Amino acid sequence: MKAATVLPALLLLAFAGAVRAAGPFVESAGELGVAFTHFNGMSGKQYFPEMMGAGAGLLDYDRDGDLDVLLGQGGPLGSAGPAAGGPEVAGARLFQNRLVEDGRLVFRDVTAASGLGVTKDDYNMGVAVGDVDNDGWPDLYFSNLGPDRLLRNQGDGRFVPLAVGSGTGNPYWAVSASFVDVDRDGWLDLFVGNYVQFDIASHRACRNSAGRPDYCSPLSYEPAPDVFYRNLGKGRLVEATREYGFNSVFGAALGVIAADLDGDRFPELLVANDGTANQLWINEQGKRFRNDALMAGVAVNQEGVAEASMGVDLADYDGDGDEDFFVTHLTRETNTLYVNDGNGWFSDGTAASGLGRASFPYTGFGVAWLDYDNDGWLDLFVANGRVTIDDTLRERGDPWPLAQPNQLFRNQAGHFQDVSSGDLTRPAVSRAAAFGDLDNDGDTDIVINNNNGPAHVLINTVGQDNRWLGLDLRNRHGRAAIGARVRVRAGERELWRRVRRDGSYAAANDPRLVIGLGEFNGAVDVEIHWASGEVTRHPQLTTGRYHAISASE
Repeated sequence: MKAATVLPALLLLAFAGAVRAAGPFVESAGELGVAFTHFNGMSGKQYFPEMMGAGAGLLDYDRDGDLDVLLGQGGPLGSAGPAAGGPEVAGARLFQNRLVEDGRLVFRDVTAASGLGVTKDDYNMGVAVGDVDNDGWPDLYFSNLGPDRLLRNQGDGRFVPLAVGSGTGNPYWAVSASFVDVDRDGWLDLFVGNYVQFDIASHRACRNSAGRPDYCSPLSYEPAPDVFYRNLGKGRLVEATREYGFNSVFGAALGVIAADLDGDRFPELLVANDGTANQLWINEQGKRFRNDALMAGVAVNQEGVAEASMGVDLADYDGDGDEDFFVTHLTRETNTLYVNDGNGWFSDGTAASGLGRASFPYTGFGVAWLDYDNDGWLDLFVANGRVTIDDTLRERGDPWPLAQPNQLFRNQAGHFQDVSSGDLTRPAVSRAAAFGDLDNDGDTDIVINNNNGPAHVLINTVGQDNRWLGLDLRNRHGRAAIGARVRVRAGERELWRRVRRDGSYAAANDPRLVIGLGEFNGAVDVEIHWASGEVTRHPQLTTGRYHAISASE
């Protein structure tokens, strides 16, 4: 095992203390230089895809030690094109974080120099990040309405499309994707969750219960089959959907997350389907997958009903050492918490947790377990936005009557309290939400791509009230150690966390771990369970900073 190096925490935002009254998060996109407005191309015809996108990603694309921001873009839909006066659409945008270079948090649009201009004609839905060629530089996957796009990071600030032979031209409407090494051969494979079979020619005119034009349900269209690509090495991806068994069952996929749930070190895949049963793909030693969602208790809710599953996350919210599954849903369904019994079987714990009634009026998309106040308990953030038109807002002349406030739930030893306030509750049509430490100060910030509106950058102002430990874990190739599990002992307390980029909705997250320690004031012991099976121990790590640790295997 290589020696750990210490990355010092950088300065807090200068304005954070002054704006504490605005709530635990402050919307700061404008002053930070993230000038981006999503455009969905709506023309009044209520094309189904226009209210579903787009993606957001956090990655250190230039490997300078801070997180950059990637935002997906929409575009015109159908022959009618964009509504009159619509903006010039320029494709996905990449904003470089200048924190390390300039000593303050500010972003610069580097799209033109990055080569992302190749995505200007894409209608983006989601973003995934992973190092497919093991060169240590994070690569990009854009899931689109239409052919997807895989871009290789050259390491010089530019991205280039991988060769056509890479086999990632998925023709379906894709939303969320996950880079995951399913066979433990050291190369990241790729699972793509596809939604429904839609094109402009198949568009249907739908109406609400009052007879007014509205967006269709996904049940109006046939679901699209998901796609799996195996990595043969150095980014040479080939489709292997049938070979690995993913063709046996599928639904209208929106959320995807990977994790080893049965302890055999081969990662499983959880797929959240909109209006159809979810899938839990059990990994059979890297050779094939079987769907066990119904027996595991995550296919439907406790009433046996398939819900409008959208965003997903998986983490140990109750501190018992296993990971629990959370899924966001449609207005009047409530979001659902699936509690792990420690053996990979789940039960519906929504009502007991206090998360049911508060979510009933809202439609959730991006989501994450995050310890926003660093007290050691994983809280929950949900990005909300309707998918059917609010007639009250329509009658008021609102041009985009789908907006809802977002929500933050504080974890109080396993029971949740809605603590939404300030900029978090600013109504928007929120979709992708990406989570990470933008200012390297040891707490989690949030970037949201709002449908047909300006992006939000929510800076955390309360995480510094408690102690924290940061871990930047890398495998022997220098890429993020996806799937590694960490046990942290701080006095009498034991916490488990896992390295991942996937989850949420159509988003890619910071792979670094920020572990809240509450008021604990002392060194902590860390035990890392690497995806390879190697276990390393790191006693007496100092808090209040990031530690970079690399595996030897």
